[in-house]
Formats: sequence, C-alpha cells, structure tokens
Amino acid sequence: MKRIGIVMLLAILCAGLTACGEPAEPGNKLQEGEVAMAAKETDQLFRAEENFVRPIGRTYFIKDTLWMALSGSGAEFRFSGKRAEVTLKGDQIALGQTNHARIGIYVNGERVVDDLLNEPLKTYTVFESVSDQDAVIRIVKLSEAAMSTAGIHEIRVNAVDGIKPTPSSARKIEFIGDSITAGYGVDDEVKEHGFSTATEDVTKTYAFKAAAALQADYSIVAYSGYGIISGYTGTDQKVVSQLVPNYYDKVGRSGGKIDGTIDVITLPWDFDKFKPNLIVINLGTNDYSFTKDDAEKQMEYRDAYVQFLKQVRSHNADAHLLCAFGMMGDSLYPMVEQAAAAYTNETGDDNISVMKFDVQSAADGFAADWHPTEATHSKAAHKLIAKIKEVMEW
Repeated sequence: MKRIGIVMLLAILCAGLTACGEPAEPGNKLQEGEVAMAAKETDQLFRAEENFVRPIGRTYFIKDTLWMALSGSGAEFRFSGKRAEVTLKGDQIALGQTNHARIGIYVNGERVVDDLLNEPLKTYTVFESVSDQDAVIRIVKLSEAAMSTAGIHEIRVNAVDGIKPTPSSARKIEFIGDSITAGYGVDDEVKEHGFSTATEDVTKTYAFKAAAALQADYSIVAYSGYGIISGYTGTDQKVVSQLVPNYYDKVGRSGGKIDGTIDVITLPWDFDKFKPNLIVINLGTNDYSFTKDDAEKQMEYRDAYVQFLKQVRSHNADAHLLCAFGMMGDSLYPMVEQAAAAYTNETGDDNISVMKFDVQSAADGFAADWHPTEATHSKAAHKLIAKIKEVMEW
C-alpha cells in the first residue's frame, strides 16, 4: 500500500500588519490550539506494511493492520522527526475482563509504553520533541498467543522523510517452547499465583535475552502448557489439544480472533518470511507431567520428538537444530539426547546439538506457578549464549 499522506497546506497568515499597515486584530492570530492542530495536520500516516516497518516474528497483515499473536511478535521502524503516535487494535478479548494482550513499545531501546490492550482501539503518543530527532520505535507483544492477539493499526509521525524499516540482522534464531519461553509469570514472584497475561513478559526470558546479546533477529513460537505428546496434565490422561507440532506450521493459535473474525490456526505460516540460522527447541516440561518416570511413556516422548525434528527440518533446510532442556526439571533430558541421536541415525543429518539447562534454584526464587524468575532466565541465557557461540561460531 502506498503511504497515506495527510500533509495539508496551511492557510497563509498575515505577518502582523494589515494591508493598510495597521497591526492585525487578535482574531487574525493563530491561537495555541490552532497551532497544535496545524502541526497535527502536517503529520504523516502509515500502515505497518513491510515497506515501512520490519516485522518481528510471525505476523499477519490484513485490512490495513499488522496482527501479532505469538510472544515477542511485533514491528520496528526508524524516523527523524518531532513526534510519533501508534494506534493498536484489539481483538474480541479486549472487550472482556481478563487475559488482554500485553504490549510494550520502545523508543531507542527504552520502554515507554507497557499496557494491556483492553479497548478496541488505543492510541499512544510514544515520542515528542521540539526539534527533529532520530528515533527507533519497536512495538512488541509481551504476552503469548494462546490468550489474545493485537494489531498495529496506524503509525502517525511528524517526520522529515516518513518512516523506514530498521535493517535486519544476518543472524536469525527461532525459539520453540512452552510457558518457560513465553515468560509465564515472570513479573509475579509469588509461586502460589496462577497465570495472567499481565505478569507475562517475553523480554525477560532466556530466549529474548540470548537473541539480544547475540544481536540476532528472533522469532518465538511458545505456548504455555504445551508439549510434544501431551500438554500439561494433572491426571494420567494425555492432553492432545495442546501439542506444539500441531500448530508449528501456523501463524499461531489463539483464543483471540484476528480482526475479530479470523481464527489464527487457519493461517499457514510462510516459512520464507523468516529463515533462521539456528532453531532452539525447549519442549518436554509439560510432557513430563504425563510421562513422569514411566519408561514406556518416556520412549513415546523420545520417538515423537524425532518426528518433530523432521517436521522442523522440512521447513528449515539449513538451520542448526539445538535441543535444550532442564530449567524446571531435567528428568527427560536423557530422552532429548536420545531423540537427537536417533534423528541423526535415521536421517544422516548431523546439523544438530543438545544442551542441558541448570535446574532453577530456590536461591533465585520462583515466579507464578513455580516458573523461572528473571534471575533464572538470565543464568539460562548466559549458558545458552555460550553454547550458541560454540556451535554457530558467532
């Protein structure tokens, strides 16, 4: 879509003298409110299309809006100017009482907006300056896909030359995980508390921290409670509705509908839009709630993991696959090792490695529902960064 210009010509004002040389009457002067309105009329309006912004993670553009579902998805742009406004659009969840999409907006790396999208449309003034300044604006969905979605509807700037996408990095990482990778409860360090999008913040996770430290672009596919053969269960029964392999090929899965009408799982993901050099898989914590220490069930997990590796490889021919596990318990880690080895034996593909995270420590606290705190995530990121530097030579 072409840029939507809203630049309007201002009326020519009297320079202080009437035609006969007398001072102008007060009514001929531009009042303060009119000055503000005139400035606004020089703003330029943009949609979050790839001509103007760099999409982050898996996004979907429809009807003038770039929709975000998965954790960390969003967009980034740069401009030189005096002000910037961002208007976000909510889905039907925005009209409800809970689990609204949590949004972070950053200016030059500093978070200036942290809000729950609880209205159909919300406009944020994110940048203002009396003179033209360079600014990079990043819009990030902090909460996960399963609960709600959000759209970037309009970007309005007073800028010298419009807005432009920020450059992409040669390094690209995809993270596939569960609640740990999504940042479940990281802003609520009371372990007895339950889930809330208000306390979920993907930017405090090991995944986001590792990508930032490595100056890599990222895409995150993460769902709380999901696994490879079973979602989290408190019984002996599998939860087969919460399996990451079933939704890996989709833009996402969410209770919120894009534009209020489109179910995210009906949208196939175009893997050409983001081609990772590295894929980090961290799945098994929820599977363990089903397998426990049952050897037969654990082997079922191992075998399904091999099939998932084949599925991931089918869409990512050249990426290194790094299978990581252990932050909330490491009992299934031997099965992760066996799955990686079996995958190589079956396919001949040795572009794969494994690593074990340290199990979270009580000394670092526990977040909601015993999830990792930011301190734990930071330690995990440090270990992951070292492993990535080793296998990728970054």
